[in-house]
Amino acid sequence: MTFIAKPKITLPGQKQNRLGLYQRDYEGAMSTLCAGCGHDSITAALVQALWELSIAPEQLAKMSGIGCSSKTPAYFVHGAHGFNSVHGRMPSVATGAVAANRDLICIGISGDGDSLSIGFGQFGHVIRRNLNMLYMIENNGVYGLTKGQFSASADPGSTAKKGEVNVMQNINPVATAISMGASFVARAFSGDREQLVPLIKAAITHKGCAVLDVISPCVTFNDHEGSTKSYAYTRSHKLAATDTDLVMPTDEITVEYQEGETVPVKMHDGSTILLKKSDGEYDASSRSAALAYLEKQRIRGMVVTGLLFIDESLPDMHEISQTVKKPLKAFDFGELCPGSDALTKLQSGLR
Repeated sequence: MTFIAKPKITLPGQKQNRLGLYQRDYEGAMSTLCAGCGHDSITAALVQALWELSIAPEQLAKMSGIGCSSKTPAYFVHGAHGFNSVHGRMPSVATGAVAANRDLICIGISGDGDSLSIGFGQFGHVIRRNLNMLYMIENNGVYGLTKGQFSASADPGSTAKKGEVNVMQNINPVATAISMGASFVARAFSGDREQLVPLIKAAITHKGCAVLDVISPCVTFNDHEGSTKSYAYTRSHKLAATDTDLVMPTDEITVEYQEGETVPVKMHDGSTILLKKSDGEYDASSRSAALAYLEKQRIRGMVVTGLLFIDESLPDMHEISQTVKKPLKAFDFGELCPGSDALTKLQSGLR
């Protein structure tokens, strides 16, 4: 039945966002993923978050690599731009798109195999450049398309569906991103939309590379006893270090909080993240403290979620490269190709 187009039915009483669009306007094609896949829950959270942010579909660029995760962009905002790249190369394609048109809102969807194995180098460099995008990793710990082998994020000691034990150390995407200098790092669980939606909205609003690791269980190959990426394990070991709310500039802050419990973080666009510490020990503004806390909880087998680190002061790629404010798409041919005289002047200045 997956080849059948989704029916578009506008029911009485449905709400519209500031653009006059319904939530259904942010949906895409029908999913071909396995029933119960965590990736579909992420899609639903993306649809809700983008609708609540009132993002125009034509302003959005969706990028992906290869893997089950690469299908996700087809399932939300059918009116957006999109590009499905080769395995592990999504960050470089996203870099080109954002470099050419800084006005685009870029969402890159990747998997633990796509980002932490073949694409590990590109994952690091998009963080280093602080590209203005939401970099989402749909993390299930296995290669679902090739029948469930361990991925680089599989925890040591976890077992495969057929009983094989993983003896290698894993790559922790959030600890890796924080240690490499990322300006925004968060983790969520696909089965907790109440936490996931505000994190997606905060990540999109953030100016810079916002890495969002989402534990997304594979119901076919990695949802059994012995897996540390299953629904049961994640629900029983999930530890929220922070709770997050995003308040847009047009909204009045009505959330009551006491000093020391909730920290307001002002974003570049005027919105405010209300960062509530569920654990008073946690400090999302300190790299060293965040890494120490993550390691402490890793030893206990806990899956730490929430907004784990944020630094709004770091420059993004355009500021680092000192590019012009005008998007490349807005230049005419004469501006992009000023002629041989301009080239000769440039070369003489480099001698």
